[in-house]
Amino acid sequence: MRIVGIVALVFGLLTIVSGGRALFGDEAAREAVGAAVPFVLWFNFAAGFAYVAAGLGLMWSSPWGAALSALIAAATILVFAAFGLHVYFGGAYEMRTVGAMTLRSVVWLAFALAAWRTIGFPGARQGPHGRNAFG
Repeated sequence: MRIVGIVALVFGLLTIVSGGRALFGDEAAREAVGAAVPFVLWFNFAAGFAYVAAGLGLMWSSPWGAALSALIAAATILVFAAFGLHVYFGGAYEMRTVGAMTLRSVVWLAFALAAWRTIGFPGARQGPHGRNAFG
């Protein structure tokens, strides 16, 4: 879990930096993002801070880190679905957003699954061998 935590932490820091540039950078930085969807951009920027926290929790093999990873995965998928509706109804977007949200969804699902199987979640039912019901 230490490696997963480090990857999540670095992913979070990179997300904060890139999102910060897109949101708060100079005119050239904002133009470079093209037809970015504001709610997706703001979600990803804010989620970067959660990524850092989850990364620390995963590095420490903490159940709250596992739970936060699952929450991040679920929230990312919900925002991706909302983005899909935005596109369906004719909203402007960048194709790279599709790729980025796909990557974020898959990565956080993988992190959450790994954490669930390795650490378990707070309050998860324990099986006969001391593992959570899913591990």
